Amino acid sequence: EAGRNVEVMWLLGRLAPDHKTIADFRKDNGLALRKVCARFVELCREMGLLVTASVAIDGSKFKAVNNRDRNFTRAKMERRRAQLEESVARYLSQLDTADCQEPTEALATKVTRLTEKLTKLKEEMGKLAVYEKQMLASPDQQISLTDPDSRSMATSGRGSGVVGYNVQVAVDTEHHLIVTHEVTNSGSDRAQLAKMAKQAKAVLKTETLEAVADRGYFNSPEILACHEAGITVTLPKPLTSGAKADGRFGKQDFAYLPEEDAYRCPAGERLSYRYTNEEDGKVLRRYWTTACQNCSLKTQCTPGSERRLTRWEHEHLLEAVQHRLDANPHAMRQRRETVEHPFGTMKARMGATHFLTKTLPKVAAEMALSVLAYNLTRVMNIVGIKPLMAAIAA
Repeated sequence: EAGRNVEVMWLLGRLAPDHKTIADFRKDNGLALRKVCARFVELCREMGLLVTASVAIDGSKFKAVNNRDRNFTRAKMERRRAQLEESVARYLSQLDTADCQEPTEALATKVTRLTEKLTKLKEEMGKLAVYEKQMLASPDQQISLTDPDSRSMATSGRGSGVVGYNVQVAVDTEHHLIVTHEVTNSGSDRAQLAKMAKQAKAVLKTETLEAVADRGYFNSPEILACHEAGITVTLPKPLTSGAKADGRFGKQDFAYLPEEDAYRCPAGERLSYRYTNEEDGKVLRRYWTTACQNCSLKTQCTPGSERRLTRWEHEHLLEAVQHRLDANPHAMRQRRETVEHPFGTMKARMGATHFLTKTLPKVAAEMALSVLAYNLTRVMNIVGIKPLMAAIAA
């Protein structure tokens, strides 16, 4: 249905519908728009434009209709309450000062104005108490008043952030077509890798898939899930080692010896396997040596009695990811050039503003329309308008 409506609107030539017509069309055809978007990707595959089983996965934050001031987290709530209490104290102090002065008409006007401000502040504090109750009752202790599904999310700029949605895409590395996408209201990418890669693999209908992503997606269980699904991922591991930050040897400075099931430290000693335990659903193997006390490199290694290492039962998968990255140092540049194209284009077409709809299902339909428009334009640029129209008609 949405496809027929799009065709009719195209046939109308330069006759442009008003805003209400467009808004209603988008609102009434949300599911159909998503289906048309997915069907066009299938058409791209049938046209031979998606023959390379390789994608780049990334997420980008898109603003919601919801303003920052209409979003509350625990920290924001505490800051706002402190501001209100400070303002109340200031106005009360000014009223106390006014009580000590000779009555005049100007003073009476000032007292009236201060009293009105105090009344408004108390009303706002009452509203804040209601919002706080709603916020504490929500699963993630956050509420947005304009668009209830939108969430406050950090962005790459220091101290910056948006109230909006995290749009995930898997982009074909050859033609930069968006193979699959999803709108989420999770600010983190850590749980998105396997889901997006599996969706891309299903759309491309391939036995295997190569996927590249940035360090924000590095998550051991996600990498395992990709491996089990026949997906080869390449991405850098975040440098989170406290030892490395303190100028000491990190885990990467210890070589694993699979034939011995031991680690070799920078001083040449063996850290032997000691025991296995489970943490957060992961089976972990523990290694250490008793030779640390007399080691000349101890100050560069550990402040404790011995240096201990932990190895996940599927650690070889993480090592394989690192080996792939080492063997292809240009992978991250390729990822950036692939995913920045569609995100930059779509945001430019949106006017770099925000979504026009509210709630996740409607925002998802709006995003599907943007992805469809992007992919249409890309295919026109790649093969031309007439071949595309012929493929659609066929």
